[in-house]
Amino acid sequence: MSDKKAQLTVDGIDAPLDLPVYSGTTGPDVVDVSGLASKGLFTYDPGFMSTASCESKITYIDGAKGVLLHRGYPIEQLAEKSDYLETCYLLMNGELPTAEQKKEYVNGIMNHTMVHESLVNFFKGFRYDAHPMAMMCGVVGALASFYHDSLDITDPEHRKISADRLIAKMPTLAAMCYKHSKGQPFMYPDNSLSYSENFLHMMFGNPCEPSKIDPVVAKAMDVIFLLHADHEQNASTSTVRLAGSSGANPFACISSGIATLWGPAHGGANEAVLNMLEEIGDESRIDEYVAKAKDKNDPFRLMGFGHRVYKNFDPRSRVMQGICDEVLGAMGAENDPLLRIAKKLEKIALEDEYFVEKKLYPNVDFYSGIIMKAIGIPTDMFTVIFATGRTAGWIAHWNEMISNPYKIGRPRQLYTGYTTRDYVSLESR
Repeated sequence: MSDKKAQLTVDGIDAPLDLPVYSGTTGPDVVDVSGLASKGLFTYDPGFMSTASCESKITYIDGAKGVLLHRGYPIEQLAEKSDYLETCYLLMNGELPTAEQKKEYVNGIMNHTMVHESLVNFFKGFRYDAHPMAMMCGVVGALASFYHDSLDITDPEHRKISADRLIAKMPTLAAMCYKHSKGQPFMYPDNSLSYSENFLHMMFGNPCEPSKIDPVVAKAMDVIFLLHADHEQNASTSTVRLAGSSGANPFACISSGIATLWGPAHGGANEAVLNMLEEIGDESRIDEYVAKAKDKNDPFRLMGFGHRVYKNFDPRSRVMQGICDEVLGAMGAENDPLLRIAKKLEKIALEDEYFVEKKLYPNVDFYSGIIMKAIGIPTDMFTVIFATGRTAGWIAHWNEMISNPYKIGRPRQLYTGYTTRDYVSLESR
């Protein structure tokens, strides 16, 4: 128990209430308000902006300082020195693997990359123009119907198998969504390739010829997955935890996270960047749109600049900036009209006094949107890529919760509707 207390004085209650205060290893202290219910009180915090919903050891963010840590490791170091699957291991297990552990883990993931052939029939039921996120919600939830052998959430080994299956199969399912929209045959995984190479092979390969994968593009794809692997208690992660608190199976929980990520306020940011670039349309109109962005009375906003969490800079964006330049060079895409607009906007944001003063730096969504456009990934697939990378964080948080004592989530409300009233018959209304 904490030896620190916070006192709360409430009208109608004679003595101040003593509330325990807890300190984490870093970050703000939290006040334990769970005892208020016994006094007939609830807290009111729309959007949970000031509420710690859980205790976690996985990821820490300090938005004011531009810090993002996974199990204590700065995201910049992981992006430079690690890779996506090693980061997945770290999120799940709490420590970086030894060489032998990493080899065993990677082999285990690659052994789960295929999906059951019956799952192909699910895709046949979708229209050719179905949104990829709609398909992902459906097929990921449907995985529970194929894997009855590992759905005991009280069994640590079952949880591990389910986690490995989800991380392994997400790139396969993501690529199937793309192929379905194009009317192209699905590509089987090639387990001789790395995780990101395999994804690009299934996305852009065809059965008629060997896949040709640019190592620069494969590295960029791996970094995109890694930088999106986890981001603390955001809307989708909290949704996965809330769904999991009911005892739901992990596939259903991850599907709920995908549904939340689909919302434009959450996972659609990099898609919004491309839509903005298309709206600007031509380099000659950049100054016009920058002026609109500076006008507080104009509804136009530059997408991909600043971040609601990071008040200084997004630490992931610095990594993506270098990767972006490498990809544009490798793809020969420097002269693409939209990408030229993007690079000019980037220059303005980094040098213009208005943007610098307000700390509206290009964020990870700005650069990842540009990279995926250059690679040839269509805009409606951007959030699917995000979901593929984020699955590692979702399943790590789900496993952390299930591995410890927990209660089913049951938020309360401030009720402002009618009080008790008598029923009025239909004839008298």
